[in-house]
Amino acid sequence: MNLQLLQTRLGYTFQDAGLLQQALTHRSHSSLHNERLEFLGDSILNCVVASVLYERFAAIDEGDLSRLRANLVKQQSLYEIAQKLELSQFLRLGEGELKSGGFRRPSILADTLEALLGAIFLDAGFDAARDVIRAFYIPILDSVDPRTLGKDAKTLLQEFLQSKKIALPTYNVVATHGAAHSQEFEIECLVPKLGIQVYGRGGSRRAGEQAAAKLALEVAEQALVKAPAGARKTKPRAAQLKLAGIATIQSDGDGEAHDEAAPAKAPAPAAEAKPSKLTRPETKLA
Repeated sequence: MNLQLLQTRLGYTFQDAGLLQQALTHRSHSSLHNERLEFLGDSILNCVVASVLYERFAAIDEGDLSRLRANLVKQQSLYEIAQKLELSQFLRLGEGELKSGGFRRPSILADTLEALLGAIFLDAGFDAARDVIRAFYIPILDSVDPRTLGKDAKTLLQEFLQSKKIALPTYNVVATHGAAHSQEFEIECLVPKLGIQVYGRGGSRRAGEQAAAKLALEVAEQALVKAPAGARKTKPRAAQLKLAGIATIQSDGDGEAHDEAAPAKAPAPAAEAKPSKLTRPETKLA
């Protein structure tokens, strides 16, 4: 195990090699493990990320800053950083965890990364830990949109439609698949104003709705780029959106679907008006 390689990737060299060893040790390996270091590192990570966001996004309010921080320090984000460090090859795991693939488990890798940050803090102080954390996150912040980071697909779709003054989507469960203990939900998402009808699947109703919303957002953005609202009003048209094997008709602004392929029918000739005869009943003279 080449710990110097890990320190090079971290951009920090430990003065106390024992702290580094402990940070890499899972509780399944020995009694001197990394859980307390993880607790410490978690707090430092939240503090530094909050500080970076505060400095970087001066126009963002407290609620959005909290959303950004929660997304940046969640398990999946830490797991992705750990993957870039190839941290799995340096873990010290017990035999059971090794056999069960613990070195690939996102929770173990994320916890170990936090433990490393706690160890750096104990080894050299807050500034050293802050520098390592900033090196992890500055490249990430350079490549993300703070307005959308951490928002789920349903929220993004809702905000997009509201910005265009379009009614909110509706979601319906159209089918469930599989056994009761492992069901998959098929969810329909409708945006009537744009004639969008798409389907998503997930292991729960919420997951299915998120999958459908993601697809609906992509289609809505494409539809409005290709045909701005003004163009739809002045030039009626219909479009077929073939999504997940299902074709849906895009309606015009008046809510009525039109079929482009249908030939126009000539109006029927008006019937000639015939003069009507008025007859009077004959009167007999006595």
